[in-house]
Amino acid sequence: MEITEVRIKLMEEPGERLKAFCSITFDNCFVVRDLKIIDGSNGPFVAMPSRKLTSHCPGCGTKNHLRAMYCNQCGKRLSDARAPKDADGRAKLYADIAHPINSYCREMIQECVISEYYEEIERAKQPGYVSRYDDFDFEYSDAPRSRPARFDQPHSSPAAAAPHMDTKHSSTNDKAGPKPHYHSPPPAGGADVTTSRPTGGEAFGAGIFPE
Repeated sequence: MEITEVRIKLMEEPGERLKAFCSITFDNCFVVRDLKIIDGSNGPFVAMPSRKLTSHCPGCGTKNHLRAMYCNQCGKRLSDARAPKDADGRAKLYADIAHPINSYCREMIQECVISEYYEEIERAKQPGYVSRYDDFDFEYSDAPRSRPARFDQPHSSPAAAAPHMDTKHSSTNDKAGPKPHYHSPPPAGGADVTTSRPTGGEAFGAGIFPE
């Protein structure tokens, strides 16, 4: 496994410890976002993506952040000692959602990201600089979508399209077998497609997805 791409988004607030966000790509096929570059006492370091830890209100059961003094739902006073402690006795308010599990991987990520961070600082000094980091408003809907496997191959008959269904029972009053149910949206005119069958030689599901 190797890191094949690092994208950096520099922060512009001077004096803040948070210096940048970044995303890393492994083997050109798996992306991890929202890593943070923090200015520490020994230089910048990489913090993994994390989420806030919560606890349940003893009154109403609503989840609240561990720093909350009162429940956001019922207003009940919350205990100050409900946060778990780390090995040093400090309250744990956040938990990593993606992180390396050995020192080799952590050092690899740290070295690669910090090196790219310094290079991004130099690139930012050039006129017309634009960060390559893409925020979470990326439109995945613009990417091509594949059809479900059952629609990949055309069928010659309704029976072949739905072999798991008993097509003998066509009457809604016939209780000898299950009623066929087709999961397709109702056509214009309000026809009930849940108790109707495809007609002619059309394949089951034809027309659901635009070509």
